[in-house]
Amino acid sequence: MNELHLYDKLIKESLELAENTGFRELTANDGHALWETEAEQRLIFQNDMAYELGGGGLPAVSALAFTSLPAKADHLLLCGPDLPQLKADSPYARLTILHIDSKDWQNDQQTYHFLRQMEYTRYHIYPRGFMMRISTAAGREPVRVSREALQRGLDFAQVGRLFLEAYHRHPQVRAVSLLFVTAPDFPYHLLAKKAAGMEAVTNSLDHIWNNMVMDCQSCQLKPVCDEVEGLRELHFARRRNTQ
Repeated sequence: MNELHLYDKLIKESLELAENTGFRELTANDGHALWETEAEQRLIFQNDMAYELGGGGLPAVSALAFTSLPAKADHLLLCGPDLPQLKADSPYARLTILHIDSKDWQNDQQTYHFLRQMEYTRYHIYPRGFMMRISTAAGREPVRVSREALQRGLDFAQVGRLFLEAYHRHPQVRAVSLLFVTAPDFPYHLLAKKAAGMEAVTNSLDHIWNNMVMDCQSCQLKPVCDEVEGLRELHFARRRNTQ
């Protein structure tokens, strides 16, 4: 797995959704200190909340993908109003694309281990006044935003810089593309399908490395392998290495 392209088709289709709606690039480094973080998730109660991204049953999509496609720099993108412009609950999505360099990894199992470490990073980022409630099982990531944080200048650039800094703690991450979406007319349902596909690829990798059942016909993840180029070959390579 020296080159990782299992997610590339889903990445391309997801970015096309943003391009069709329209997005702008935010400043990833404005020269100011990083926004404060909490040591652990701090609750934001309704009395302290300005609004909720993905609240009231609105879309709250979270997607994470990996690629070996080259990228020279980080990209912090926004599709829709920024945090200070929002006045009420809003639909929301966050797409994270990690551009990685795996040429120094010794084998596929080590690659998988590093990918899982990078994935878990999203559960340990706690911007002050920005309370994420991530549920990979439900495919949702609603966020409560505090009034105090908005008064002190919180926006997506501040939040995004914390994500970039956290992911770059992994030396294999060469660049990060991070897209926030609050546009009311964005096709969130389509991005949710792409996010589910990305999660299915990750779950398939988990199955390949931790489950010794090699009968493709009885595997419930067979549709994913049929759809994603490279997964089946990886599964067969794993089978050969364990015989």
